[in-house]
Amino acid sequence: MSRDTLRYLSIAGLLGIAILASAVLMARRPANLRPSSARTFVADIDNWRQTDQWRIVETPYDFRLGPNLADLPLEIGAWKGQDIPQTNLEVFILLEPEQYIFRRYKDSAGRTLWLSLIGSRKSKSFHPPQICYSTDGWQTALSAAPIPLRDGDIYALYLDAGKGSQRHFVWYFYLWPDEGRDPAAGLVLFKVTVPAAAEDTSPQEALDIAQDFVSSIFTRASRPTK
Repeated sequence: MSRDTLRYLSIAGLLGIAILASAVLMARRPANLRPSSARTFVADIDNWRQTDQWRIVETPYDFRLGPNLADLPLEIGAWKGQDIPQTNLEVFILLEPEQYIFRRYKDSAGRTLWLSLIGSRKSKSFHPPQICYSTDGWQTALSAAPIPLRDGDIYALYLDAGKGSQRHFVWYFYLWPDEGRDPAAGLVLFKVTVPAAAEDTSPQEALDIAQDFVSSIFTRASRPTK
């Protein structure tokens, strides 16, 4: 058997395992889990250092790295989601995430966004999404921007990416279970992508969509007292 054939069979096998793992996770997770009492997490725009934009955030959902991460409901407020199996092998081979969740959410008005959650204890599992867009030929602009919640603002890195007639608006930040930021306790990347429904979709319209979704998950963000 040739090397090319062996390589093809190996990749096909890995792809099958990845799809099977996604299917098992979806089968085990309830579609509409009742949220628990409020939990607090630390959110920041950098996973390497603490920035002035870090916040203590409250949410009824459990974003600790572990089985509970996949229990984020498919129905959140007016948003209804669907798990999308990840078929990009590079996500598993290069990033080696401990957990990876990729979903498409829609609301009653037909607005759409994608949610990505990457959980890991390894630093190699996290890299700026801007790298992927730029490598694929997208023009990008990156900045830090607040997302208003019902109480306070949660800061995110904001990526405006365009390629031909395509345009994506992306907000992402990192979540730790406490202020210790211990890598052994795990870290979660929270990323929301709003694809432009039309070429004239404005950044403000995209922000309105992201804000409505994010504020359905996180109820409060406060500045640290120290």
